[in-house]
Amino acid sequence: MPSGEYDPDTAEPRWQRRWVDEETYAYPDDPVDPNTAFSIDTPPPTVSGNLHWGHVYGSILQDIVARFHRMYDSEVLYPFGYDDNGIASERLTERELDVRHQEFERREFQQHCRDVCLEYEENFTEKMQGVGLSIDWNNTYRTISPEVQRVSQLSFIDLYEQGREYRQEAPAIWCPDCETAISQVETEDDERDSHFHDIEFGVAGASADADDAFTISTTRPELLPACVAVFVHPDDDANQDLVGETAEIPLFGHEVPILADDRVDMETGSGIVMCCTFGDQTDIEWYQAHDLDLRIAIDASGHMTDVADGYAGLHAATGAREVIVDDLDDVGALLDRRAIEHTVNVHERCGTGIEFLVTEQWYIEVLDRTDEYLEAGRGMEWFPDKMFTRYEHWVEGLQWDWLISRQRSSGIPFPVWYCADCDHEIVAEKSALPVDPLSDDPPVDACPECGHAEFVPEDDVLDTWATSSLTPLINAGWDWDENAGEFTMDRPEVYPMDVRPQGHDIISFWLFHTVIKCYEHTGEVPFESTMINGMVLDENREKMSKSKGNVVDPDRVLAEYPVDAARYWAAGSAIGDDLPYQEKGLRAGEKLIRKLWNASKLVESLASEPYPEAPADGLHEIDRWLLGELDREIDTLTDRLANREFSKARDGLRSFFWNTFCDDYLEIAKQRDDPSAAYTLRTAHRRFLKLFAPVLAHVTEELWQDMYADIAGTGDAVGADAGSDAAGDSIHLAGWPEPLGLDADTDAGVAAMAVVGALRRYKSENQLPLTAELDAVEVYADVGSFEADITGVMHVDDLTVHPDAEAPVETVITGIDLEYATVGPKYGDRVGDIESAIAADDYETDGEELHVAGVTLGPEEFSIEEDGQYAGEGKLLDDDVVVIVRNAVEA
Repeated sequence: MPSGEYDPDTAEPRWQRRWVDEETYAYPDDPVDPNTAFSIDTPPPTVSGNLHWGHVYGSILQDIVARFHRMYDSEVLYPFGYDDNGIASERLTERELDVRHQEFERREFQQHCRDVCLEYEENFTEKMQGVGLSIDWNNTYRTISPEVQRVSQLSFIDLYEQGREYRQEAPAIWCPDCETAISQVETEDDERDSHFHDIEFGVAGASADADDAFTISTTRPELLPACVAVFVHPDDDANQDLVGETAEIPLFGHEVPILADDRVDMETGSGIVMCCTFGDQTDIEWYQAHDLDLRIAIDASGHMTDVADGYAGLHAATGAREVIVDDLDDVGALLDRRAIEHTVNVHERCGTGIEFLVTEQWYIEVLDRTDEYLEAGRGMEWFPDKMFTRYEHWVEGLQWDWLISRQRSSGIPFPVWYCADCDHEIVAEKSALPVDPLSDDPPVDACPECGHAEFVPEDDVLDTWATSSLTPLINAGWDWDENAGEFTMDRPEVYPMDVRPQGHDIISFWLFHTVIKCYEHTGEVPFESTMINGMVLDENREKMSKSKGNVVDPDRVLAEYPVDAARYWAAGSAIGDDLPYQEKGLRAGEKLIRKLWNASKLVESLASEPYPEAPADGLHEIDRWLLGELDREIDTLTDRLANREFSKARDGLRSFFWNTFCDDYLEIAKQRDDPSAAYTLRTAHRRFLKLFAPVLAHVTEELWQDMYADIAGTGDAVGADAGSDAAGDSIHLAGWPEPLGLDADTDAGVAAMAVVGALRRYKSENQLPLTAELDAVEVYADVGSFEADITGVMHVDDLTVHPDAEAPVETVITGIDLEYATVGPKYGDRVGDIESAIAADDYETDGEELHVAGVTLGPEEFSIEEDGQYAGEGKLLDDDVVVIVRNAVEA
């Protein structure tokens, strides 16, 4: 029997250890029926720091889904992985060791990365187990492990053989801080302070019809040495005379053509723009469309090149820009400089403004199949629906194929060598994977194209997302079967995965790239549904950030509150919406835990037999009603969890348990000692424990093991509980409750419980014991066949029920509230007169209108408070039903 107060500090870590040690949540090794398998494509967290509230929040929502489906209908595959290859892990290592990756030979730096990441991963694992996640810790992976490297390289080779990948020297998005190419999805817009510079350009050998100078406005004067053309819009009549002329670049002196193009934005600056190689996507389009020269003024590290003449070696953004501006001012070419705030495209990993460099990179073709990827997205169920719009907008706005090569030290190598003579690509054999071309030999001795015997290894690594986008295939055991000559899966029953849970901030990263990879490899969408959660905000609904000092440390919170309280808080979200961190949510969770614990002690004291048989002569009507209402709550809760309506599911169950079961039914049960009550108490209690289990994982396990698991259940005589109640089983492996199918008069039962509640409160308010006899009670409601329950439980001598009669209660107006937001601006100084007239009861109501102080208010300008008044003998209890008590005689 539960004794004393519940001690979560002892119970929670005990169950967390036991769940792991006993492999409670292990996915079966034997084949699983596809109809009963449920798989979760869990996001592998990037190894770049410590656990934060976003991890806690998202992981708990995933876990609620896993626990619900494990009990409801499925063998659940709930794996876990770490995304520990690529830029994020490198930057963590550089930060931890205070080094730069360029200082080491590649293999040496990779080992440093492994060591640093392993320490963080062990900490992460401990923290994830510490929030009670029902992960199958036998099914874990690291994206840098040999097994995952093989899958990633297989993916590359398969797409290469399909003709979906290509290598090209072309302008690419580049991060000068990370010194690597990045993809479009790894950039984000950031509002930053800057300056607009009005710079005078000369016209070389201007014709008689053209001006000898013009102005260009730019935020990036450091790109002047990279200028290769000047453009004017064809509809810009004021500047058409410049088209066909030649511009002279200030300070640098080289000449460039002045051309017309309709991509010029006439509303920005002077309407005349310079094209530099490269400042943005439009520059690239002009460079390609007009076959312009190539002048590279900024190198891979963000410093000026020799093209910049005397400015070579200066950092473009932090050095060259200001020096060039000063020099422009000195020669009279700087006409104006004004402060602005504008949008800068930056690398989302480090916040550095991007550049565009011409480099040789590997790409996956995506622009030719955006319609197919959109259709694949439509083939998935989205929770919530609105998140598909984000996916749709991203796909429709794509401008680049997917750049998948990175110039970094750590990551999964491309399984490619190049002929040193003709540059022919040599791809590894599938059976040899994983390989590293820097240390492994190519699969041929001579180039099949030219016969040359020397090869150059590819030293780039794959983009992180090129691997993490394969998580559905990694978890399904996707591999190349050399004997069969085809791709196979060890666990085909889990693919497509049933649900992809993730944050809305990585729809364009992880979700879209997963659709691409898995669709191209299997021809199927990678998951049946998506579950997109929002972000955790602070109590003022602002984004948490270290600079604002509003970051909440999960370790501190979980040291103060039970884990189940945090789980209760996380379940209070509407999926897709951001959730503010509020300690009142944690305190509400604590209160519910105590309520469940204390109610359980009371149930055991009232019904000592864990699995009582249903009485042979049937249940009392009030008991049938309670279990019937619980049936309806089970149906509602099941639908809500299946539809990921966590907040509604949590609040609905809490309300029914707290109000209907604890406040009403348990108070009734205290007055009874009969088999029907005992059966109902225990049956309802077991069901409540199961229903709360996905959210309150620890306290329900503690109660289940103490009250039920040591005794084999014999089932219920009236509709047995679904699933196993066998001795020793975890509650999380027990079956989800199924409706018992009991018939009861729902409306009459609700009315009867309202009567009982009103009478119970009446006794409490008048300091009467619950056993006090009530001489006479009148009820104006249809309580059906529940009259005996009311009289017996509440000790009523004479109960008179008027199921159809009108109650002798007069509805009177007790107050009128003005809607000041509407009334104030409309009536101004007359508001005081209106208030005085209302206070003096000097008004008239006419339908939805109020006539007062010479004006007529509409329904949107006021609201009426009403109450019932009873002038007869006895006391009116104002509740959901009209209950009149004549007198009470203490027992």
